[in-house]
Amino acid sequence: MEKIISCFIPVKENEDFVTTVNQLLSADVVEKIFLMSAEKPDIIPENCEWLECKNFYSTGAIQSIGDNANNPYTLIYTKTSPLQLGAYSLERFVNLIDDTEAGMIYSDYYEKKNGELYAHPVIDYQTGSLRDDFNFGSVLFYRTEALKNGIAKFSHEFNFAAFYDLRLKVSQTYSLFRIPEFLYTEIELDTRKSGEKQFDYVDPKNREVQIEMEKACTQHLKEIDGYLKPEFEKITFDEGKFEFEASVVIPVRNRVRTIEDAIKSILMQKTKFKFNLIIVDNHSTDGTSEIIKKYAAKSDLIVHIVTERKDLGIGGCWTAAIMDERCGRFAVQLDSDDLYIDENTLQKVVDAFYEQQCAMVVGTYKIVNIDLETIPPGIIDHKEWTPDNGRNNALRINGLGAPRAFYTPVLRKIKVPNVSYGEDYAVGLAISRNYQIGRIYEPLYLCRRWDGNSDAAADIVKQNAYNTYKDRIRSIELLARMAKNKNSKTR
Repeated sequence: MEKIISCFIPVKENEDFVTTVNQLLSADVVEKIFLMSAEKPDIIPENCEWLECKNFYSTGAIQSIGDNANNPYTLIYTKTSPLQLGAYSLERFVNLIDDTEAGMIYSDYYEKKNGELYAHPVIDYQTGSLRDDFNFGSVLFYRTEALKNGIAKFSHEFNFAAFYDLRLKVSQTYSLFRIPEFLYTEIELDTRKSGEKQFDYVDPKNREVQIEMEKACTQHLKEIDGYLKPEFEKITFDEGKFEFEASVVIPVRNRVRTIEDAIKSILMQKTKFKFNLIIVDNHSTDGTSEIIKKYAAKSDLIVHIVTERKDLGIGGCWTAAIMDERCGRFAVQLDSDDLYIDENTLQKVVDAFYEQQCAMVVGTYKIVNIDLETIPPGIIDHKEWTPDNGRNNALRINGLGAPRAFYTPVLRKIKVPNVSYGEDYAVGLAISRNYQIGRIYEPLYLCRRWDGNSDAAADIVKQNAYNTYKDRIRSIELLARMAKNKNSKTR
């Protein structure tokens, strides 16, 4: 095959980049490699050229790539650790980008961690794959025409969000296509468990990055007509008749170790209104049911529902609770692992509904271990949410926060998807399409991180399933918002 690929790699260590260069140049289809770094490397191998680049993730760096990409295809390697190519993998990239007419393709890969080799499949890109941390792997293979087309659409200067901005721009015209084959090996230095990584984006030290990512996503939504202006349906709280002002809802299955703490944190609540606790017991077998029965026998506040169905996930249990006639005007979340931070939580949540005139309220929580000791990153407040743009930015991030509370009549119309992961996110997106979501930025909730959490140490197969579902939810919501905008223009 003729030499038809320009390659661009960031450079930090001479030894690392030379290994990668040798791998790339061993492929007959590579014409030239550009080394991108702030300082000129001591060694510049044959068929390589240095490009001065102070920040590889900046708009300026991407524009430099576009200016120097003079072959039909452009490969960008995003790591500085050594890359190992699979046999004839670049030829495979070339063939499939032509066959699919995609703007960018990516593949599954192997990752080497602590000297061991692991398969790392990735997931298919969807319309709603708007997460800025969507994992394409470290090898991005662009049709150069698509790359330059995306760069031509740039309208902002970014220090951190340029790669994100680029793929959003490219996706507006071209498909982003996954090859379900393991075409290379990269070295993975972040060996933390999945549950330890999931809060990185709300770490205060990453705030500047998040602001840029939100800006890029918002601009993209405007360009594809998926952006919603800060115009909301007015909410009143006079729909239906309720004996209770609020119900705390706990879906539970086999949480004998934590359910008692959760129940106690509700029974200690001090409020100016009447409330109850609805526990939906999803056929527990470990003694959880007996603990619930013990407390229910002592307190009229507790409604113990044992579902007849055997096919309910957490979302299905939530729907069983809110459709029960004993459910209050507001349904307030408490997971069976967790507990409220003090006796005033429920009052603060209900007050927020009336003060902020919203259909849903999301609070702030503190990450703790099983013994309720604070662990990093500590307080999760989701301050990236703003009243004007929160519902647009919600399509970029993977969650809205906790505790979550809902105006029951609205939630009864939407209902909760019958799944056990992402059900809260799906409901939050659907509500935010029409209604304002209120926020409380003081800690209300202790969120336990322990081995019993569903996502504490999810393997790659489970992580991919979770991310695919949330991307699908985003795709559905994005299509609904685009239809909403289209319908509003035709009225």
